[in-house]
Amino acid sequence: MKRKTDNFNKFYNKKRNSAVKEQFKQEKKTAKRERKEAIERHFEEKRKMRGQQTGAATQPSRPETNGDPKKSDLIPLNKYIAHSGVCSRRDAAELVKQGKITVNDKIVTEPGTKVSPRDLVKMAGKKVTISRNFVYILLNKPKDYITTTDDPQGRKTVLQLIRHATSERVYPVGRLDRNTSGVLLLTNDGDLAQKLAHPKHEIKKIYHVSLDKILSKAHFDQIIEGVQLEDGLAGVDALAYADAKDKSQVGLEIHSGKNRIVRRIFEQLGYDVKNLDRVMYAGLTKKNVQRGKWRLLTEKEIRILKYLNSSIK
Repeated sequence: MKRKTDNFNKFYNKKRNSAVKEQFKQEKKTAKRERKEAIERHFEEKRKMRGQQTGAATQPSRPETNGDPKKSDLIPLNKYIAHSGVCSRRDAAELVKQGKITVNDKIVTEPGTKVSPRDLVKMAGKKVTISRNFVYILLNKPKDYITTTDDPQGRKTVLQLIRHATSERVYPVGRLDRNTSGVLLLTNDGDLAQKLAHPKHEIKKIYHVSLDKILSKAHFDQIIEGVQLEDGLAGVDALAYADAKDKSQVGLEIHSGKNRIVRRIFEQLGYDVKNLDRVMYAGLTKKNVQRGKWRLLTEKEIRILKYLNSSIK
């Protein structure tokens, strides 16, 4: 007997893994060449500096540091915060601009300010420590859990479901509504979270939509063409009936990251979404992961995620 998710195989790109492997191979070659060029530039700069009497100018926006950090240790403040597992780089930049971050007891409002692991970085008076141990967790989110790190109203959060997964501070990549279930990625890798959240990478998502009534052929075609919403035209990448005998069950592929985009498409056409389940996100599926359970990503999955759509600049 086929599982329901078998009906979504038509959405998957069978050549994706081989293409990603080739991209990974080319990326390694490029990185090796760039590293060699960087080393040559480094020694060339050193030769030029020997004839100069003054050293490099100090960075005016950088707070006074603890110790003498090496240039290789310096990273932008928003990236430092993201690597601590507090939030994504984009959210970290907003925290900095709002004056909620201090470096060595001084408020810093420029996200690009360079800091090192020896600097004392605090958020809301609490020390923020950069993590060198990246964690990647796939959760099969159930309903009635909100996708946030904490909730002032005391509602259940997804972090409660993975509290035994790691001691590192992780956060959700993207959001799923409280009443939406399915694949959710949590990590403390700020760079990867930033990449997956950025619209230019067009990260693929596949949803199983259960409607309150049969989706008509006219509305099926309209969704393919695009549905006009209050914030613009909403298009999908693919659409199909998930069950030939029950046309209220629909499979939908989309890369838009707009808030509640799938629900709003069907609500605009007069349908009520009874259940919404994300069956795939960025190539990750919930196969063999029961509802409310989690697993760690494999090294291969992590590598694929990091080089996903790497040709897009």
